Amino acid sequence: MSAEILCVGSELLLGNITNGNARWIAEQLAALGVPHHRQQVVGDNRERLMGAVREAAGRCRLLITTGGLGPTPDDLTTEAIAAAFATPLAERPEVWADIQAKLAARGRPVTPSLRRQALLPVGAELLPNATGSAPGMIWSPKPGFTILTFPGVPSEMRAMWQATAVPWLQGSGLAAGVFGSRMLRFWGVSESSLAEQVADLLESANPTVAPYAGAGEVKLRLTARAASIAGAEALLEPVEAEIRARAGMACYGRDDDSLASVVLEQLRRRGQSLAVAESCTGGGVGAALAAVPGASDVFRGGVIAYANTVKHQLLAVPAGILQTWGAVSDPVAQAMAEGVRRATGADWAIAVTGIAGPGGGSADKPVGLVHIAIAGPDGCGSEGLRFGASRSRSWIQALSVGEALNRLRLQLLAI
Repeated sequence: MSAEILCVGSELLLGNITNGNARWIAEQLAALGVPHHRQQVVGDNRERLMGAVREAAGRCRLLITTGGLGPTPDDLTTEAIAAAFATPLAERPEVWADIQAKLAARGRPVTPSLRRQALLPVGAELLPNATGSAPGMIWSPKPGFTILTFPGVPSEMRAMWQATAVPWLQGSGLAAGVFGSRMLRFWGVSESSLAEQVADLLESANPTVAPYAGAGEVKLRLTARAASIAGAEALLEPVEAEIRARAGMACYGRDDDSLASVVLEQLRRRGQSLAVAESCTGGGVGAALAAVPGASDVFRGGVIAYANTVKHQLLAVPAGILQTWGAVSDPVAQAMAEGVRRATGADWAIAVTGIAGPGGGSADKPVGLVHIAIAGPDGCGSEGLRFGASRSRSWIQALSVGEALNRLRLQLLAI
């Protein structure tokens, strides 16, 4: 059997919000062993919704929708689905009673428009919403085709999925076997180079290995299908081990790991601390570190030193070095790192200074030139990197953050 995901809402088409629901549902389907072959987004239009549902009914066994279940006139999902199969809507008294009870408990008025949320196609099974007012439904309008509807609010949708949809899918026999997956993360290697290293593994049918590239980072997703999670894990283990052996230290982590979390854990095991001094990244390195839960036991803090006066006054970068070498240079990067290390009492420090663009470059110091310094118990070293003037400002900043953290990671591994 196959599943499709249909997300409803003009705000998705306009780009006003990110469609995180489709990604989350796709992951859940994979974990249940339910393959899905298509995702679609449709705006708040009755006729287009009806057409999308009818088309899906001819292709797939299971259609999962999100959005369009609210009380406003543009919430058309339930109405359109019912109309697509010429089925009347009927009010469900228990749903209307539940809506009124929830509103009363929250001290909110009951408005007539809310009553339309109690309408479901005749014959549909209720998919309860424990937290919100809009319920979903489980409905099979024709043999071999079932629709599950969910609200667009992520927290409501996820709770309903776990409480009702998962048991229903498992009990109906639609979930057969499981998919297990891992995401291996790499820095310092290009997508093409990594693909060459694991070319034979990319041809594997089970587990599958698929590359993805981002801002400096390359990822390999490993996916295995088996009768159980344990079986899928057993298939994934040797493939991951082989990839790690081939890639070496370029593989920095797995799944939810980040360069920041890996660096923090390395320092945590050593009982050491870290501080940062940043110019062109504007606090990006510090933000990456602070985003990791528990970072405070390692990360002391940092200084965003854009102006030379701040570099001199807060980080004690000598005025002579700034005048002789300029702010974007190895000597200044090293002085920034040593300065913030002294100021915070940290064991290690990262400093970044560069030209993120789009202006400010010169023939000697073009846009994309970034100097990164790492200061530690045994001294300080730095290097200038050229990320290229054609890159965007945000791209150069993201690469600088990742490269700074990765350089500290590699230095710690070498100790």
